[in-house]
Amino acid sequence: MNDTAGSQDAVVVERSFDAPVDLIWQMWTDPHHFKAWYGPAGAVVPVATMDVRVGGSRHVCMDVQTPNGPMQMWFVGEFREVLTNERLVYSESMSDEAGNVLSPSDLGMPEGHPVTTEVRVELTDLGDRTRMVLTHSGIPADSPGAAGWTMAFDQLDAYAAVQQGAPRAADRD
Repeated sequence: MNDTAGSQDAVVVERSFDAPVDLIWQMWTDPHHFKAWYGPAGAVVPVATMDVRVGGSRHVCMDVQTPNGPMQMWFVGEFREVLTNERLVYSESMSDEAGNVLSPSDLGMPEGHPVTTEVRVELTDLGDRTRMVLTHSGIPADSPGAAGWTMAFDQLDAYAAVQQGAPRAADRD
């Protein structure tokens, strides 16, 4: 099984949000909020369980439409670092509904795709704004996952604006 430890591949996305850092933190750590924005456009997250503490687990289900019809994707992971309003680091593996890690090759992923990737979210408090840098290690920068993160952050931006009762602000870096 491969892990992120030898992989130089990573998606890095920098984004600024017109929302305070504590709200963006909640978007990542509160399952109710996470389900509202996570995933590419059109995806639905019916399940998100999170025990947000070092060593705590996460289990997420995402329903997506593909050219071959609807698909359900499950992910499981463990929180590796939790610094409130600053940094969230967790592992992520594809799994079944019960949380059993699945081999990427069994899911039709290309050879060499790691079993486990790592997601690092770093937040910087800019007063009423937040700068976020996401690094998803273990997947190529030009993968479909990169486009998925960009779409998810568009949804996060819109959802955070609604939570504040404000119209969606344009993304600024």
